[in-house]
Amino acid sequence: MNRQFVVDRRRFLAASVAMLLAGPAFAARDVIEVFKSSTCGCCTKWIGHLRANGFEVQAHDVDDITVSRARLGVPAALGSCHTGSVGGYLVEGHVPARDIQRLLRERPDAAGLAVPGMPRGSPGMEADVRDPYDVLLFQLNGHYTVYQRYGAR
Repeated sequence: MNRQFVVDRRRFLAASVAMLLAGPAFAARDVIEVFKSSTCGCCTKWIGHLRANGFEVQAHDVDDITVSRARLGVPAALGSCHTGSVGGYLVEGHVPARDIQRLLRERPDAAGLAVPGMPRGSPGMEADVRDPYDVLLFQLNGHYTVYQRYGAR
């Protein structure tokens, strides 16, 4: 048997096993569509946080985020400075990427996640001071439950 063939076959088999073991690392990245103001710096930082955590982001600058939020169905009381959608869910505000990843894994019966307002210390709102905040799992009718808590209460 040709020695070159044996070495190449071993490399091929080793690479194949590595790809199988890696599994999700080779899966397509989740795409999140984000609507934001062109002048919003914290929105841009939040998008950077999502990209750093494996999301592909399609950002759209809009004149009035409240219009986009209402069109998508996010309750006004849960509003923040940007609105997104991914995997059939809505994402409002400075939601950490790990909570979005959890949402996509667990697939609960809900409209999406929201972090109302702009709490200091949340992704995109990095600061020396960290406000405690909740990530809310919400329904389109405005009802919500706490999905994750950050900071002391």
